[in-house]
Amino acid sequence: MTQAKIRQLLEQVAAGRLSAAQALQRLRYLPFEDLGFARIDNHRSLRRDIPEVVFGAGKSAQQIVKIGQRMAAAGINLMVTRLDPAKARAVKRGLREFDYRPDARIGLLLREKPAPRGHGAIMITTAGTSDIPVAEEAAVSAEFFGNRVERLYDVGVAGLHRLTSQLKMLDAASVIIVIAGMEGALPSVVAGLVGKPVIGVPTSVGYGAAFGGITPLLGMLNSCAGGLTVVNIDNGFGAALAATLINRVGSKGTKP
Repeated sequence: MTQAKIRQLLEQVAAGRLSAAQALQRLRYLPFEDLGFARIDNHRSLRRDIPEVVFGAGKSAQQIVKIGQRMAAAGINLMVTRLDPAKARAVKRGLREFDYRPDARIGLLLREKPAPRGHGAIMITTAGTSDIPVAEEAAVSAEFFGNRVERLYDVGVAGLHRLTSQLKMLDAASVIIVIAGMEGALPSVVAGLVGKPVIGVPTSVGYGAAFGGITPLLGMLNSCAGGLTVVNIDNGFGAALAATLINRVGSKGTKP
């Protein structure tokens, strides 16, 4: 149940087009619905103005289908992250409108198209092609949250001219998410070149001494480029949510 839907219900009651009993019936699943194995948070959109997101790894296809069915009935958009292709196929058999994005490992169930919001575009940038799965998680998540998204892939420090040729594009973005494995140097470079908020995402890409993403994580945390924000390893979703909140601050339509 979104803020807009509740406002619409109240206006219908005030205008006499809907009885109080009918409105209560529609609101019966607030603030959450207990499915036994999960408690669906129907108030999240009201509290944070962010649609519901479900972590797909560790949940069965049947559990995801049941969550999706209840959220669809409530008119709430749903995003499922970290969803492997086999499980996604099983979910789609129970939710025909389920839209699976294999590059991002994300499934979407949209009851209404996300409305564009924010000051401008969120730029998703990667050091290498191997970082694209995490980048696509960030990109699809940011689009789900109502942002315009631009992509700039494979512009790492091994060929810095690839990045510097795109500085005008980077500077036009509202927020920049920079995704890198190996030594994780690219976010520091970008944060030192442009005056926009930069969010670094370390990935688990790299050889042994990268320690599954620990090396780029520590490199980004120890950046000498002031103001660089860093999220967890491979956490494209977390970066997208942080970028969304930054992009919305003070913009038209943002809740007070």
